[in-house]
Amino acid sequence: MTGNPSEWKDTLVNLFALASRLEGEGQYNLAKLARATADSLSRQAAYHLEIPTRQNELAAAIKKAAGELSSFEVNPDVIAALTQGADVMASGRLPLIDVTPNAYVCRTCGHVVLQEPVENCPTCGAWPSTYQQFLPVYWLNALEPLSAMERLRRTPIEVEKLLDGLSDAEMNQPPDDGGWAIRNTLSHLRDAQGLLNFRLDLFLTQEHPVLESKAVFSWATTEDDRPPAVRVIFETYNVSRQETLQKLESLPLADWWKTGEHEEFGTMTLRQQVSYFASHELTHLPQIDILRR
Repeated sequence: MTGNPSEWKDTLVNLFALASRLEGEGQYNLAKLARATADSLSRQAAYHLEIPTRQNELAAAIKKAAGELSSFEVNPDVIAALTQGADVMASGRLPLIDVTPNAYVCRTCGHVVLQEPVENCPTCGAWPSTYQQFLPVYWLNALEPLSAMERLRRTPIEVEKLLDGLSDAEMNQPPDDGGWAIRNTLSHLRDAQGLLNFRLDLFLTQEHPVLESKAVFSWATTEDDRPPAVRVIFETYNVSRQETLQKLESLPLADWWKTGEHEEFGTMTLRQQVSYFASHELTHLPQIDILRR
């Protein structure tokens, strides 16, 4: 990101202010471009920042940022949740929904709370239903039922194309940075698919089931009870996916809105769970694409 930092911040804030004013004037198409540009600038700047990856260092960075927020008059509940969540992460655990609730931000003035608002915004008077809810990941509401099933159907086909012509040795070769080999990525896709199938059965057989939080990411590098051939991993993933699709295709549409209680994310619908897994997979396909070149 080039330019004077102070001028860049002024431009960013001005874009958000313009978007709000344009929305108030009914100029929604111009407002969307202003908001999109502001988001793009923020992401471009963040993309180039060096952020630690070790949990203790990352927790320290979060706590430092939380301390700095007090000078901006941020809701103390948000600062406390960030700090407590960092402590939980530093201990090697996932911060659950009771520690780090979903945030709701007033679209008009930016007032933020950590519970679904039931009263008008104390700053600008906006109605509580106009607040924007911030979910853990956009995947939870990314896809409608038919789109989710189509995505679940297409991804194994795309993965198989990426694997075409690769030997087992090539798929077991880790990158120079020590990250995941193609084998690990496939193992992760298979494990996530197995979890989706398991949770689908819970939704179909129980009333508001408990969805335990699983560290699926860490399973990809655990070789216990793993098939020796990488293509066997893919076939296991693909067969399980077809079973899931058969179950989903037979569901009445209303069943997609059955709810369960996720330990990490709180109350969620079957639709949100399917959307999550279908969209999550797409973030891993570039890993395979890069390694196969």
